[in-house]
Amino acid sequence: MGFESKAASAIAEGLGERLKQARLNQNKTQAEVAEAVGVSRKTILNAEKGKAQLEVFVAILQALDLLEQLNRFLPPQPISPIQLAKLQGQQRQRASGQRHNAEEGELEW
Repeated sequence: MGFESKAASAIAEGLGERLKQARLNQNKTQAEVAEAVGVSRKTILNAEKGKAQLEVFVAILQALDLLEQLNRFLPPQPISPIQLAKLQGQQRQRASGQRHNAEEGELEW
């Protein structure tokens, strides 16, 4: 199922369905997953309907040993060359020491 042209609620429902299928594939009940996560069975039911907080969703993935799927879901994003160039302009290029006016006869090291 492609998510490109779907509304946010439809995408959430699709993710919930996938979560449910992953649970069923592991032959686990909602109650078993709820106990492993530390939430109620109703919370698992809601997550499978696409109505869960992100923290609960991640905890369910963890209980189902599916955390590695998060890198496929949202891989780490590299910094774009344009953003990197903007950041480079803000970095100090060199350190400057404190400037002292040397009085006559004093040696400056």
